[in-house]
Amino acid sequence: MGLWYGAGMLHAVIAEAGLVLVLAMIPGPTTAVMLRQVVRSGPRTALATVAGAQVAILFWAVATALGFAALVAASQVAYDALRLVGAGVLIVLGILSLRRSGRQGALDVLASRARPPASPWRGFATGILTDLANPKIAVFALAFLPQFVPAGAPVLPTTLVLGAEWVLVDAAWYVVLVGLLSRSHRLLRASRTRRHLERVSGVVLVALGLFVALERR
Repeated sequence: MGLWYGAGMLHAVIAEAGLVLVLAMIPGPTTAVMLRQVVRSGPRTALATVAGAQVAILFWAVATALGFAALVAASQVAYDALRLVGAGVLIVLGILSLRRSGRQGALDVLASRARPPASPWRGFATGILTDLANPKIAVFALAFLPQFVPAGAPVLPTTLVLGAEWVLVDAAWYVVLVGLLSRSHRLLRASRTRRHLERVSGVVLVALGLFVALERR
């Protein structure tokens, strides 16, 4: 138990935090979905989406500690099923953004303003589904977390602690990002800027979805 509180665990926590931060800064599906929520519904829904994504990451961290993620990684059928569901979610969100960006005319603008933005609960569900249906996170958790468990440390509690740290660091980055974007929320909500950002986020989401759907491990 000495290693549990000793230098080995401290080094593991520091190394993991640095790697998680670097990986979080690389744009991916979560970043694209979060940007879409900032543009469409504002920072509250975007933060709810981030929270949902972290719940999904925590699920995969716990699944790794309990061995479930190993089954997903080992089963081609389970992996492909999750991959296709995740790709479908990204493509549908992308198409919705592209359709929204293509709306023109005064009646469409009035209708868009009259339509209430997505609720935080809907954003939360979107965040969960986006990362829960991403088998890459399951495989990454399986390959990533065990590498930081110090020799001699109890595997289950140490993996859970490392998973919680993964969630905290990842969430901190996205909270900062949402905060920075929310400062420009008025500009983002401007009709022309919003159309451009909706179009960009739509293209990115569809491209990510197709990449996930066509990718083979």
